[in-house]
Amino acid sequence: MKLILLGPPGAGKGTQAAKIAERYSLAHISTGDMLRAEIASETPLGIRAKALIEAGELVPDDIIIGMVENRIQQPDCENGFLLDGFPRTIAQAESLMEFSDIDRAVCIEVPDESIVDRMARRRVCPDCKRTYSVDIDEGDEFYCSECGARLVARDDDKPETVRHRLEVYAEQTFPLIEFFDGKALLSRIDGSGTVEEVAQNIFDLFEEKDPYWEDDVDC
Repeated sequence: MKLILLGPPGAGKGTQAAKIAERYSLAHISTGDMLRAEIASETPLGIRAKALIEAGELVPDDIIIGMVENRIQQPDCENGFLLDGFPRTIAQAESLMEFSDIDRAVCIEVPDESIVDRMARRRVCPDCKRTYSVDIDEGDEFYCSECGARLVARDDDKPETVRHRLEVYAEQTFPLIEFFDGKALLSRIDGSGTVEEVAQNIFDLFEEKDPYWEDDVDC
């Protein structure tokens, strides 16, 4: 199966994508992770992308499209894949459908102010990359439960940057919902619940509409 996960920044796409990919044995393709790897390596692409991301802007289509087209040709995508963070524009979606079929696009929907609050609480382990939601009323120092490293806030999680990213999403990415809806590929999911509640709603959506998947799922 070839799936797309849509939704605003902070909607929990990365978390849910990992759960979906594990349950259905799909390759999880995160353009955010791919870009962060380029940034960490300080490649020319990474240096260019870092400035754009920290300003809340989108990385140009040509860069992202090329990365994704190369990635889905890898052997681990033969059983299917889940795209997380791509496409974000109509141009990206049209290019994607020229070089790959898509079975479904799932949109996780969360109110803007809930997202701002979520991302203000998000912390990331710089070593093992695990993500946490912390209680910022309890202090400003938090540590990874896996490796003990001090957790850090991402630069693009600052409230002013988040609000700008949401504006960019509404302007440039929201039209994708209409694009995939018009092709009868869109399903909507309420992302306001707990991680497990949202995941179960997604699983129910897939397995209710595609009962044959149940035989392949290890519950």
